[in-house]
Amino acid sequence: MFFPTLLTTETTPIYSMDFLHILQFIVHYSLHFLAPGAIAWIFFRTQWKKAWLIMLATMLVDLDHLLATPIFEAGRCSIGFHPLHSYYAIGIYFIMAFFPKSRIIAIGLLFHMLTDFQDCLWSNFLN
Repeated sequence: MFFPTLLTTETTPIYSMDFLHILQFIVHYSLHFLAPGAIAWIFFRTQWKKAWLIMLATMLVDLDHLLATPIFEAGRCSIGFHPLHSYYAIGIYFIMAFFPKSRIIAIGLLFHMLTDFQDCLWSNFLN
């Protein structure tokens, strides 16, 4: 199996940190943009394009980052920090999933939170 940085000595890690940061970026944004399309295709096949666009629109939840000082801080976990990423908000998104009219929005928001949570795990691991 090929790795970007191969094990060359006893003290050299298998993965370089640069590669892991790039992989984190790719995973994070793939989950934000591509995975909602797959979810829409699997669960809302008759209206998958509309469902995908609605789920992409739920990324507007990140506007709450504008309320933070500084607006961006590398390694800061969004979950539990920003108002629309709070545990209370996530609870509301969960309740919204039970109502058909808000279900696609709720799934988009919940998947967004899951995506941001996995990014927190990456950041904790890499830092």
